[in-house]
Amino acid sequence: MKPTVRPVVVLVTAPDLEVARGLARLALTARLIACANLVPQLESHYWWEGKLEQSAEVLLVLKTTRPHLPALERLILANHPYDTAEFVVLPIQGGSPKYLNWLTSAVATAPPA
Repeated sequence: MKPTVRPVVVLVTAPDLEVARGLARLALTARLIACANLVPQLESHYWWEGKLEQSAEVLLVLKTTRPHLPALERLILANHPYDTAEFVVLPIQGGSPKYLNWLTSAVATAPPA
């Protein structure tokens, strides 16, 4: 794995499985992510427009590389139903070399723009 390709995890919440699956499919089809994990039955508590809110959501855990982040963020935000969608990037500090090589090769053909 090249050091400039640095793998990352992106967290995105969605209102339901249908939306989460659609976002995952779009990102996979565009080859902007290697993998998407969907975690259903997430309960979110947050401040929104001055009020404390609570809602059921689905968490998407997306694996990609840093060069693909701008295109992935544009794709997620353009297709997400939320006014202010979550798009949080976490660096991957280490992991199985075989898995990380697979991750980076799985998105290598995508245009990082």
